[in-house]
Amino acid sequence: MILKKKLSLLSSLLLAGVILTACGDDTENGGSTGASSSSSDGLATNIVTIATGGASGPYNIIGTTLADTYTTEYDVNSRTQTTGSSVENLNLMEQGKVEMAFVMSDALSQAINGEVSFTKPIEGVSTIATLYPNVVQIIAKADSGIKTIEDLKGKRVAVGDQNSGVEVNARTLLNGHGITYEDLKVDYLGYAEAADGLSAGTLDAAFLTSGLPNASVMELAETIDIVLVTVSPEKVEEIAKEHPYFISYEIAAGVYSNEEPVFTAAVPNALVVKNDLSEDDVYKLTKTFFESLPKLVNSHQAAADISLEGAQEGIIGNLHPGAKRYYDEQ
Repeated sequence: MILKKKLSLLSSLLLAGVILTACGDDTENGGSTGASSSSSDGLATNIVTIATGGASGPYNIIGTTLADTYTTEYDVNSRTQTTGSSVENLNLMEQGKVEMAFVMSDALSQAINGEVSFTKPIEGVSTIATLYPNVVQIIAKADSGIKTIEDLKGKRVAVGDQNSGVEVNARTLLNGHGITYEDLKVDYLGYAEAADGLSAGTLDAAFLTSGLPNASVMELAETIDIVLVTVSPEKVEEIAKEHPYFISYEIAAGVYSNEEPVFTAAVPNALVVKNDLSEDDVYKLTKTFFESLPKLVNSHQAAADISLEGAQEGIIGNLHPGAKRYYDEQ
């Protein structure tokens, strides 16, 4: 009996030794725990703050899903920072307060060239990808008599938050039609506030430029009759000679309450990063971004227009070396 107990104890000790040795071998050969794997496949930075836009807009909805993905994938502190404008996003990046941002290409072009809202060129920003188009949606009350952009003269019009991407392209489009702010009764309002103003009757029209569909416009269309104001393709083409980031765009019938397609303008969005993020980090961030596209599309329909094929089209400024390495591998 004593002998059996001794043999049993000896067997247990030998078995434990084999298990410990096996575990040790796995660690040395890379078959480690999840924590070690995360460390080797992680990022040099431990923070990825993404500047987006208004809380209900596509930038923030898509950006929040992306931040959650980065947190899970790389065990970093990734979150979104809601802001009022592309201009604000670019200034935050120049100040080193965010690592990544969604911006409109017109604001990015102006930042790089030190124009309009930027007193000097911004140098600390590189591009990862061209994204989906930001569609200029000029919304008017159905009984306002407004059908074209020329009809906005003398009307109460929301043009977006001051210095936002929405406001920057609203001003450019209006100027291209020979209209200045002095010809309008201008209010600087974001999506939700502009929709509230239309609903309350304190506004006649509003620029709500974003990916399609815009949640504020969808909600508004359920409470009042609205129309989408037309911007002719010929006029957009003329404006694009001086501002090449503008493209003509057709809003399909049925996106909102519109029974017919409506021509307007659009400006591509861009995903940008700080110049000083490492090539390896930006390579991984870019790779994960594109591999996560199905998840981003589920979060907001606008992401359906993002593609690997279109990501390098119309790049404004410098493409980050990490993003370039990813594209070169495809």
